[in-house]
This record gives sequence, C-alpha cells and structure tokens, in this order.
Amino acid sequence: MRRYSNDISIVFGGAAGQGIQTIASALVSVLKRTGCHVFACTEFMSRVRGGSNSTQVRITGRKRHAYVHRIDFLFALNADALEHLKTRIAPTTIVFADKSQVPSTDEGLLVDAPITSFARQAGNPIYSNTAAVAVALGLLGIPQEGLDNYLREIFAGKGDAVVADNIEAARLGYAFGRQTALREEIEVEIAVEPEKNRPKELLLDGTAAVGIGAVAAGCTFISSYPMSPGTGVLTFLAQRSHEFNIVVDQAEDEISAVNTALGASYAGARAIVTTSGGGFALMEEGISLAGMTEVPLVVHLGQRPGPATGMPTRTEQADLNLVLHAGHGEFPRVILAPGTFAEAILLTQRAFQLADRYQLTAFVLTDQFFLDSTGSMAAAVVKREPIERHIVETDEEYMRYRFTPDGLSPRGVPGYGKGIVKCDSHEHDETGHLTENFETRRRMVEKRLRRIKALAAESLMPELVGGSADAPNIVVAWGSNRGVLEESLDTLQRADLAGLHFSQLYPFNPSVATLLKGKIVTVLENNASGQFADLLHRELAVSTANRILKWTGEPFSVEEVVEALREI
Repeated sequence: MRRYSNDISIVFGGAAGQGIQTIASALVSVLKRTGCHVFACTEFMSRVRGGSNSTQVRITGRKRHAYVHRIDFLFALNADALEHLKTRIAPTTIVFADKSQVPSTDEGLLVDAPITSFARQAGNPIYSNTAAVAVALGLLGIPQEGLDNYLREIFAGKGDAVVADNIEAARLGYAFGRQTALREEIEVEIAVEPEKNRPKELLLDGTAAVGIGAVAAGCTFISSYPMSPGTGVLTFLAQRSHEFNIVVDQAEDEISAVNTALGASYAGARAIVTTSGGGFALMEEGISLAGMTEVPLVVHLGQRPGPATGMPTRTEQADLNLVLHAGHGEFPRVILAPGTFAEAILLTQRAFQLADRYQLTAFVLTDQFFLDSTGSMAAAVVKREPIERHIVETDEEYMRYRFTPDGLSPRGVPGYGKGIVKCDSHEHDETGHLTENFETRRRMVEKRLRRIKALAAESLMPELVGGSADAPNIVVAWGSNRGVLEESLDTLQRADLAGLHFSQLYPFNPSVATLLKGKIVTVLENNASGQFADLLHRELAVSTANRILKWTGEPFSVEEVVEALREI
C-alpha cells in the first residue's frame, strides 16, 4: 500500500498558458484555509506560451519552506510534462493525466483522469483548472466545502451561472479524486491532518513580503525598469500606490530609474529601485553617485542566472560580488538577504532605516526561488518598526558635508529651512562645492568610510537554524537557502552538526569570527565559485572546509543537501 502522511508533494506540470499556476494558487489557498501547512514553488521557461512548466505544492505536518525532488502525485496536463519531469518520477509516483492525450509512463502509475471531460460536463472546457484542483482535494480527503467557498468568492463578479458551473466541475473532480484514493488496485492511503485552532496566518509570496516591508518602512517613491524576477515588487507597490501615497515611475531604462530615485531621495522621499542582475549592471554609476553624494537609497535585487540574459526565469545566488563591489571608488554599503517571508518584511524595513541613518545604499538581495515561492506565516510575526527620519531643518550656516566625529553629516533637504543643500558628483568640501584639495579629499574619504565600523557594530548576527551552537561542524547558508538547510538538518538529526543562517551579508558583526572560531565550516550557496565562502575568508579569516554549490538555475532540494552532508 502506498501511504502518504505528513509530507505530501503534489506537482502540476504543463505548458505556459495552461493555467498551472492558477491551479496551484487555488489549491494552496483552499488548503491554507483548512489549516494545512502549505508551501509552493514554481519553475517555468522564459516564454509566454508553450514549453514545460511545473509548480510543486507541499502539504506538511509542520511548517516547511523548501523544495523537494520527490513527486508523490503528478498532474500532467500534457505529454511534455512527463518528459520534462521524468527524472523526478519514481515507482511510487501516481500520475494523473488524460490517457487520450498522455502516453503511459515507464515509471510511476498512470491514472486516467478525464479532467477536461469533467469541465465540459459542467458547461465549458475552461473549468478544467477547477476540476483539477477538486481532484487533488478529493484525493487528499479535504472537504469540498472549502473549494466551493473559494469559488464563490473568486467568481462572484461573473454571475451566479459561472459560480454554479465551477462548483459543478468541482463536484465531478472531487468525486473522482475520492474514488481514486479508495481504489484497491492503487492502494493509496493518505493521512492529512489539518492543524486546528492555529493562530491567524497570512498566505503570501516573497515578492509580497518585500513589498509589505517597503510599505511598512514608509516608502514614498519607486522608480524601476521591469526585469524579472524583480518586477513583482514594482507591480506590488504600483497596485497600492494610491492607498499608501507612493509615487511610481516606470523608467525608460535602469540608468534613468536609479538616478530618478536618487533625485527623489535628495528631495526627501524614501526611495527604492527593484531590478535583477542585468539591470543592476546599468545602475552601477548611479550607485557610485549615491556614495559620493551620501544620498540614501534602497535597492532590491532579485537574482537570476547570468551572465548577460542568462536564464531569466531561473534562480541563483551569484550577484553577491556584484552588489558588494558595485560602483567605482570606495564607499560604505549594507547588504541584507532574507531567508523567510517574515525576515523579508523586517529586513526591507531595516534597509530603509539604515539607508536613512547612515546616508548610504542598502541592498535587499533575494532570488527567483524566494520571490516566486508561496507559503503561510503567522500574522503576529509581522511587525512595523518605528519610522525614523534623520532630516534636519537647515539654517543659514548649514553645510551638507560637515565633518563630524562619527562621519555622519546632518542631512538637510531642499526647502526645509533657510540653508542651501548643495550636492555634487565631484569630490567636494564641507559646503558641497567641488574641490581638488588633497587634504580635503583625504578627510572626505575617511568621513564616508568611518561609518562602516558603526554599521558593523549593529550588524545582525547569524541565526542558529538547527543543532547546537556547541556542534563542531557548522553549515552556513544565506538568503533563500534557510528553509532547505533547516529541513536537511532536521532530517539528519546529528548532534555534531548545526546550521547558521546569515541575513546580513555585509558588513559583518565582529563577533561572527568568534562564533565560527575552531569550527569545521561548510558553506551552502547557489553559485559556482562560493562567493559567500570567499567573503567570510576575506573579511573574517574564516576558512571553509567544504563548499556545497549549485549553479544549474534550480534551487537546492532537501534530498541533495542531505546527501551532500552525509558524504562530507
């Protein structure tokens, strides 16, 4: 008997345009409402129609935020889905497909699922997505009532007839799913136990988390040129711009975007730009301008594989060095990389706070896997940090770049006070006038760099995400690899192994070196060279014994991380 209990992997596969993400989104929403722990992640080709895409939905007994290679139930909407996912189909996989369209599979068990026929019976082939969701719910034994309520909400504006037809398609699909789960020749026993009386939770993706953080931070301006996977933050803020008084500028290119944001920040706005690696490459001169003018700026960079166009819809962590060294000259910056949706909300707020306080560029570094993943989080963990503005009212003696013991000059903005707020891309004196005086140049560089020490002192420490701090072997991860590291360590249950997750990548808190002293360090990251491992060595003299690296454009799976750690 095939038994699936507290960790079920359902994958929907098909071509772009077939509604794969629509099906997964509906299923995740219904499962979350019933009290199940759900996590979904997508992989898709860079094309509007065709190709082969898939979305994985995990239903687990405890909260998880990681991708698994295993497929328990595969819904193949076309024949290409089987070829595309063949390396993940095992003898235990049950494949649901219309046998008239999808040939038999060498692995797994193929169940003839006439989903399109159910939709036609309900009145229109367009209801196929509803029928597919219902089959999955019937298979899991989740009451159909939750789906019916969801359909009433979603299609309320389309009239009673559309709602009724969708509910009929759901009835037919659900009945088929229940019958399949009970068939003796298939021998499937599924145990999904939704958690009751769980605190209120939010269902969101990584894009929304970054956007919520920007709104909570008091963001008033965004200027960006669309580039996946960073575009979602632009559309998220644009959709809510009137509600939260955010000025939205879709610029003609990335050069314009960063310079427009700097202009807005100079005038007193809280500004952000969102982009990906290829777009950010065009922004580097603007980042250098921000360093010289000491204008606050937040940059969200959603990573994807490069160089050049690379793989626009895939994931990677290879832009750390890019943001670390972006811009000519030497000037301070902050790099943050959230590992959970709650962290994304908090760290985006922190990025705005640090940019304002230290008059610099703060980076929020994410990736395609993180931004396009969906999961639930407790509403109570969402916190709005106090908004601190470090703007002074100027007087007639005001000097924008006055020398101070901590390197931070009082920041004024035009029109607030009697002073003149001068700004120049040249090296300048305290008043803002350009200068070529060597002594002034020396002091200005020291002034700008002096704040790195203060930044490091308040830098976030890495978080223990598994095992004991006394363990001799430490696995280090950053950004989106937090979830896969947590689950892998939980699977291994080894007393000699622990995990540390870094959400602040630069500058490091000085105490980090002490934390890792004498440990056997393994670094887990999605790039080919081990960029974060190199950074640890360069900044803290921490040597890494092992590097677990992946640069195919796919996220790490729990299975491969567990296997890699066992081999080490």
